[in-house]
Amino acid sequence: MAPRFVFQLLFLVAQMPLMCQSQSNSTSTNSAKNKTVKIRGCGDDLDPVYRYLCDRRAAWGIVLETLATSGFLLSIGLLIGLLIWALCVCIKRPSSNIGGSVVCMSMFLLATAGIFGITFAFIIQLTPQTCPTRLFLFGVLFSVAFSCLLARCLALLGFAAARGWGETGVALGLVTVQIIIATQWLIIVLVRDGRPCEYSQEEFVMLLIYVLCLLAISLIMSVNLACKSCITYSYSYSGPSNQHGNLQAMLLAFTLILSGSIWVVWIVMLNRGNVEIEKRPVWDDPVLSIALVANGWVFLMGHGLSQVAFLCKGEARAKDVPLSFAGWTSPIADTPGLNSPKEGKENGSFETEGDRRGRRTEPVLRSPYESEFSMTEIDTEKDYTIPRPQTTNFEEPYDEY
Repeated sequence: MAPRFVFQLLFLVAQMPLMCQSQSNSTSTNSAKNKTVKIRGCGDDLDPVYRYLCDRRAAWGIVLETLATSGFLLSIGLLIGLLIWALCVCIKRPSSNIGGSVVCMSMFLLATAGIFGITFAFIIQLTPQTCPTRLFLFGVLFSVAFSCLLARCLALLGFAAARGWGETGVALGLVTVQIIIATQWLIIVLVRDGRPCEYSQEEFVMLLIYVLCLLAISLIMSVNLACKSCITYSYSYSGPSNQHGNLQAMLLAFTLILSGSIWVVWIVMLNRGNVEIEKRPVWDDPVLSIALVANGWVFLMGHGLSQVAFLCKGEARAKDVPLSFAGWTSPIADTPGLNSPKEGKENGSFETEGDRRGRRTEPVLRSPYESEFSMTEIDTEKDYTIPRPQTTNFEEPYDEY
């Protein structure tokens, strides 16, 4: 019995290399099969992490990639045009006070371009390279955009701290808070024990609480500004300059209302919607990518283009135009005696007593409405003040009338 057992054991030991070789062959064939699976629209050697950038079966990546690229290029073009225009204005008019508005608007356009740029970090799958970009830049870029919008609302409402360069200072101060929060949270996530750069969707939303506060405050301020502008426009003619301010207020409110709606939708979908429809890991990145592109275009069309146009028009109206008195002069300037010096004696009211003594008194036609009261009849010792009603009831003084 024992020799037979030893013989079987030796046989199994002898067959082990063959079994390992066959297993390795099957593994290599399976990997070869996996490599032969081609992604429609992508190259053969493309890393599967980047598949949504070119996968035709998942068209959402290609569509969002196109929209994000267009928005990024338009934002950068607006930024370059704004800087060139501001440089030309400063050269022609060194005393112009457009520095604070231009810097704040440049920050907003940079944030908008960055929002379009980080969309690619969400189209690409989550990796150790894209994780820090997602966690840090998502909140910081949106905080820059909302801080600039809030500073603009404060400037239009007339706050002294947000005028001139104060607008840029307010925006930078608000952004600094989110930078500190994002940096601390990113360090905690990256050095988490045994799970580097792993986080839940609820934690991601918790990171953006300060950004949500900025959005809520900006929304309240913009709605208040829009209501005041509508009341002012309805009850008084405020001129072209204030009409542009009213239009700015309406566009600010419209931009922030749409942004708030987008944030509510993507937060609900990320935390509840994808779980209820059982699409939790698959639809998370598409939801965030769509939110980024949609909000970026809302920023660009609602505030970016309009604010640059208002800034340029406002500076054009503020230029010193020489006054023209052509319409104030008489067309018959060559009339005899028109340009002769006047002494004021042509008016009968300026005749002195000496002139009147040497002249024969003639009847003068007087108006029936002219007062017969003469200033010489006023007695300086009399009291000509208007009597006022008096009362001793100081608690409720109007009850006796």
